Amino acid sequence: MAEQQGQGNDEPPAPADFAATVERLEQLVERLESGELSLEGSLAAFEQGVRLTRDAQRRLDEAELRVRTLTEGEAGGVDLQPFDAPAAEDDGER
Repeated sequence: MAEQQGQGNDEPPAPADFAATVERLEQLVERLESGELSLEGSLAAFEQGVRLTRDAQRRLDEAELRVRTLTEGEAGGVDLQPFDAPAAEDDGER
C-alpha cells in the first residue's frame, strides 16, 4: 500500500497495535480541534485520520472473524477453529 507509506510528508507508518492506532487518532483530533494547523496541515491530518480509521476498522473486522471462529466442541468446551481470512476488500466499499 503505497498510499500509507512514504509520500514525502514525514508521516509515520501506521501503528502495529490497535490501541496505538486509536491513540494516534485521538491526537490527530486534538490537533485538528486546536485550530493550530494550517489548511494544508489540517488536510494532511484529516487524510492520515481517514487511513488510520480504515486500518482500525480492518483490525476490528479481523478480530470479529477470529471471535466468530470460536465454536462449542463436542465435549462442551470451546474450540478455536482455523479459518481462511477473506481477501482484502476495497476500502471504498464501506
